[in-house]
Amino acid sequence: MDYQILVLDLDGTLTNRDKIITPKTKMALMELQKQGKKVVLASGRPTYGVLPLAKELELEVYGGYILSYNGGVIMDCKTGETVFSRCIPVEYNAAIIRLAVDQGVNILTYEGDKIITLDGACPYVAKESAINKLEVEARADMESYVTFQVPKFLMLDDGDYLALVEAQVKAKLGKPFSIYRSEPYFLEIMPRGIDKAQSLGRLLESIGLSREQMIACGDGYNDLTMIQYAGLGVAMENAILPLKQAAGYVTLSNNDDGIAHVVEKFMLS
Repeated sequence: MDYQILVLDLDGTLTNRDKIITPKTKMALMELQKQGKKVVLASGRPTYGVLPLAKELELEVYGGYILSYNGGVIMDCKTGETVFSRCIPVEYNAAIIRLAVDQGVNILTYEGDKIITLDGACPYVAKESAINKLEVEARADMESYVTFQVPKFLMLDDGDYLALVEAQVKAKLGKPFSIYRSEPYFLEIMPRGIDKAQSLGRLLESIGLSREQMIACGDGYNDLTMIQYAGLGVAMENAILPLKQAAGYVTLSNNDDGIAHVVEKFMLS
């Protein structure tokens, strides 16, 4: 198959354990783009948190794309334009924040280059802040403060407990939302119809490529839909078991240049 577009999750996929792109992987991706093929960075991160990696790979030069908030926003790196955006209707914000309080878990969302959260001392907020280089602003009055549209909320807690909370949140919020864990300790709450696969479908349609021409690589729960959707779905060796079972190919781990291996095996001419 003549694959023309490569979609990459970031944490655990494109970047290694130190959250960096290794020289071998970067070299392979630069060569891929020089051959006229497209790279898409598809992440649960906010756009602000994806931009440094997009700049490192020169996506603005080669016409790549950022798919952030698990598909809630798609940005054309060359023009800086937003190709697609869908936010949670404002009228649901207070109920979602109250639900987190009722379930005894912390919650966060985003405002520009800041994280807005109930508990600024939460270790899982610290993880999100460090990954995305975002300042943290704790708001005890978060329910009255977040009266603007946001692409998503994150509920945060220990993974075992959050698994129980996930079922409760799905039951309470219901059909208007897409709800899943991107990490054991992150429960994503997005508008319905937002996941990586559905947003990639929108992107492919806008640029005139088919899903058969796409390779998608990932390691976590929020990558499952795009792995199933792509012409070739690739799981990292370090991926969760359901992703490996769904994938058409399992590559090396994120610490062993698994992405470079995929590029060299399937995409470079």
